[in-house]
Amino acid sequence: MNLKLKALKKSLWVYHLCTGGSCNNCDIEILDCLTPRYDIERFGMVLVGSPRHADVLLCTGIVNKKCLKRVKEVYNQTPKPCVVVAVGTCACSGGIFRDGYEMAGPLDKVIPVDVYIPGCPPKPEAIIAGIVKFLEKLK
Repeated sequence: MNLKLKALKKSLWVYHLCTGGSCNNCDIEILDCLTPRYDIERFGMVLVGSPRHADVLLCTGIVNKKCLKRVKEVYNQTPKPCVVVAVGTCACSGGIFRDGYEMAGPLDKVIPVDVYIPGCPPKPEAIIAGIVKFLEKLK
């Protein structure tokens, strides 16, 4: 197993990326994971301010045409291997915006996605469970 992937088991540095248009409820649920009630830091996950320091990209929302280039740019700035997590129905499949004129595609059509967490919006418990299941796969 790659040494970098082994290091991911203990400490995940997460960069939160809103990929374009959505209702922002998934963003609120991700921020709720940081509160003392859910305490995502107990799993070693910390939000970072730069994609250049991130091990994980938490992506929410549809990828619209205006943000398409930026999403690819942020993905290219992350050190590899980088885990991409699609949070919410919009990031997974397009959701209610699927047939919109501004839709450039779901996230997996733009960058490779490793973990899908469906829901509109997914609860903090589901977000944490999705990340923990991915961590178990690394073991």
